[in-house]
Parts: sequence; structure tokens; C-alpha cells
Amino acid sequence: MKFLFLFLDGVGLGVDDAATNPFSGTPMPNLQTLLGGQKLLASAVPLTNGRATLLALDANLGVSGLPQSASGQATLLTGQNVPARIGTHYGPKPNPAIAAILRSGSLFHTFRNHDLRAALLGAYPPGYFHAIHSGKRMYSAIPMAADHAGVRLLSKEDLYARRALSADFTGEGWRAHLGFDDVPVLDSHAAGQLLASLAQAYDFSFFEFWASDYAGHKQKMEEAVRILENFDGVLGGLLAAWDDQEGLILITSDHGNMEDLSTRRHTANPVPGLVIGAPHLRARFVEGLTDLAGVTPAILRMFGL
Repeated sequence: MKFLFLFLDGVGLGVDDAATNPFSGTPMPNLQTLLGGQKLLASAVPLTNGRATLLALDANLGVSGLPQSASGQATLLTGQNVPARIGTHYGPKPNPAIAAILRSGSLFHTFRNHDLRAALLGAYPPGYFHAIHSGKRMYSAIPMAADHAGVRLLSKEDLYARRALSADFTGEGWRAHLGFDDVPVLDSHAAGQLLASLAQAYDFSFFEFWASDYAGHKQKMEEAVRILENFDGVLGGLLAAWDDQEGLILITSDHGNMEDLSTRRHTANPVPGLVIGAPHLRARFVEGLTDLAGVTPAILRMFGL
């Protein structure tokens, strides 16, 4: 059994309005083919076909206020209703209460404790590690959970050796923004194929894509469209290389944002729970799944844990 958790930060299920929702107007042929011609919109849910199931997952979790990154991500990684436990939605980085919850156990801990291979597949640049170790920067919830569990954060060397992917999938961002002119750059389809290949080396793998949340906060439609076109190419490569009989891909988020560029703030919209794989595996995974807190139990159920 292989499980790939593809996390898209700040992506909710919005309305079919191309003026405010890039998922409405951006050509995404691979995603639309996967969804039987539908777009990733609230109106597409619920959906089940031969390869995919699309659910709407509640990110509000019964707590007032707009969902936030740290508490939402911690909920996805632990199966605990973190906003309810701490009394509020919180982010972007974990506060001491959320950090304590992540230290007490996460998906990464559970897989490691059962001698199963787990990985965070994104590479971090040298400056990131320097900022963390110097105290100038703190971990966000996902690398914090991995680090607490003893999962090694992948580095520049892993990226160059194609043992990891850059945060933008292709590596172009390392050249354009970080000054690594010799970094390997992939087209989006090849990046998706590499993602599938890397995931096959582990029982549980996680990839964090945060550019979607940044685009939402910036309210820049052109940037959001570019991000979605790139993601659609990655998805095409991933789907071409993934063996549905061997495991599942879950694409989900922590809160809404990019689906409504009329606001800089997060949204209260449900987030997509897009599950890809063989029908019998998907049916088992999505049984009773309605919100972010149900994701960890559903994953562990697939492994009999």
C-alpha cells in the first residue's frame, strides 16, 4: 500500500465565477478529465467515477472564525480537532499549544513507530535551514511534525539528485528567486512523474505546495492562473505514472483562500477531498469522511493501524 498526501495550501471549493475564482476560468484539462469534465468547484461535489472521488471537507470544525494554517494543518496531521482543543483557529505558524500537539504524535510518528517508511518530499534550500537553526525562522506545522518524528527534511543535495522536488514542483523558483542557476529544472509533466516515482519508495509520502495560499492573499488572478496551469501539468504527469491498484493519492487543503480572490482573507468554504486510486480503495478511505479531523483516521485505516 502506497499513500501520497498532496497538500495544496489555501484551496477551497468555490463558486463558478471566473472573475473571482481561478478554478472557474483556468484551463485545467488533466484535472477536468479526471473529474469527468467537471471543474474543481463546489457544484462538482459529490463526485465519484472510475478513478476519482471528490468530497467537500469541513475546515471550520465547529469553531467560530475563519480557518487558519497552523491549526488546520495540525488537524490534518493528527486527527485531532485542533481548533476545538485550543479554542480558536490559529496561524500561520504553530503556537506553543499546537507545537505540543504535534510533538505528542502525528502521521509521521505513527508510520515511523510501525517501521513504515514516511517522507516529506519537498526540498528546503540552505538558507531555510540556516534561518531555522539560528532562530530567525520557525517551522510551519508540516515540517515541524516531520522533524519531531525524526523524518529528515530534504535538502539542496536531494533536489539536485532528484530525490526531492522543489516547492514549485519544477525547480524554476530556485533559479528565479534563490539564485541556484544550475538547479535541475523539469517541465510540469516530468515533475509529476518524478513525484509518483518518489512516492513509490515510501509507504506514506507528503508534499506541501504553499504557492496557492500566497496567490490567494495577493489577489492576483494572473499569478493564480499560472500556478494552476503548472499544477495541472504536474497532475497529468502524476496520473500517467501512478498505479491505482497500489495505493491512493489524496489532494486536500487546510482552508479556503485562492478560490475567492475578491478577498485577501481565508474563506469558510469547504476544502476539496480529492481521492485518486482504485474504486475499492477509495470507497474504504472516504467512508464517513466529512472534515479535516477525519483525514488521519482514514489514512491509518488504509494501513490497518
